[in-house]
Amino acid sequence: MSTDRVLELEGVNVSYGKVQALRDIDLHVDPGEVVGVIGPNGAGKSTLSDTIAGFKPYDTGTVQFRGTEVSTLTPDKLTEDRVIYCTERRDLFGFMTVAENLRLGAYTNRDNLKDRLEFVYDLFPRLDERREQDARTLSGGEQQMLAIGRALMGSPEFLILDEPTIGLAPVIIDDITNALEQIQEEENVTILLCEQNVTFTFRHADRIYLLEKGSIAREGTAEALRQDKHVKDAYIG
Repeated sequence: MSTDRVLELEGVNVSYGKVQALRDIDLHVDPGEVVGVIGPNGAGKSTLSDTIAGFKPYDTGTVQFRGTEVSTLTPDKLTEDRVIYCTERRDLFGFMTVAENLRLGAYTNRDNLKDRLEFVYDLFPRLDERREQDARTLSGGEQQMLAIGRALMGSPEFLILDEPTIGLAPVIIDDITNALEQIQEEENVTILLCEQNVTFTFRHADRIYLLEKGSIAREGTAEALRQDKHVKDAYIG
């Protein structure tokens, strides 16, 4: 295990009862990288995200953030350390406004609240326009923007994004693409991107892991996997 790495997994196995969801996962993320995890629905991407974020216990193996075992850290402690998880579920508070949801995302970062709000509204102008609107009344794409925006309110150093484009229209995906590029340019956030949309992932990721049936089937740079015959045939076409 390297203490220089933001995240490192070795030999991680995760089960739901008798069903094994992840098998012998080795994965790492270095500072400043965007690392993608692609694979079909049911491959284990969300289980992987939940495990890394401390919400799903693992059976065997090790998961470390900056050399500290994640099983010894609570999700609250990870958030305080600016490890922020934006889930596929979004987990918004529907009867609270956009602005209220965003402020909740800054509960460990109150001194920087005004600047962070301005940053998020600049990334997603639609949220600025709807800041007093209840989250439950937003479109699916706007809710995804809000979920990402709320995650960014905590000024993450390491951001875990689980399926950020699922079910979204192309124009919304373009907005999220532009936002991620701006985040990287202005804040150099380290990102783990777990995503079915391979086109989106290849655009953003430095390195990529292909997850199939709970195991790592391929890994390498984005360019290397783009040329890999199995990846091209099964996922790019």
